[in-house]
Amino acid sequence: MDNKPVIFQFISEPSDVNYGGNVHGGSVMKWIDQAGYACATTWSGNYSVTVYVGGIRFYEPIKIGEIVKVEAQVIYTGSSSMHISINVFSRNIKQPIFDKKTHCIIVFVAVDENGKKLPVPKWIPVTNEEKQQEMYAKRLMELRTQIEDEMKPFL
Repeated sequence: MDNKPVIFQFISEPSDVNYGGNVHGGSVMKWIDQAGYACATTWSGNYSVTVYVGGIRFYEPIKIGEIVKVEAQVIYTGSSSMHISINVFSRNIKQPIFDKKTHCIIVFVAVDENGKKLPVPKWIPVTNEEKQQEMYAKRLMELRTQIEDEMKPFL
């Protein structure tokens, strides 16, 4: 299967503002989930649910009125899961270059109408960059297991 990124572009709006005058982190997280969902359902061909959002990193604020670009791309697949890299960029409307503002990995699982997991097509990395992305996803899976073990006494 072709693994083209899903790309959303739009202008940040005054309704996205936080108390500091920038785009609210919750708005960015919503955009991440929407782009991730579009990517996961496109890849799997099925309804998909978010099961993990990890290591979300906000580098710089997004200003109201900037053009926002959200890119989502599959970087690893399990039997029913899809690990999707999400990058959020923005730029001033008068500038040609986008700056990276946020990054995270989000994991979706394809499910049927009863919530039962469905198999997803296997993604096979070809380029060196794709192979590095897959290794990145695998390392993060190992770290998540360690974090979950640490959290067990508090759940």
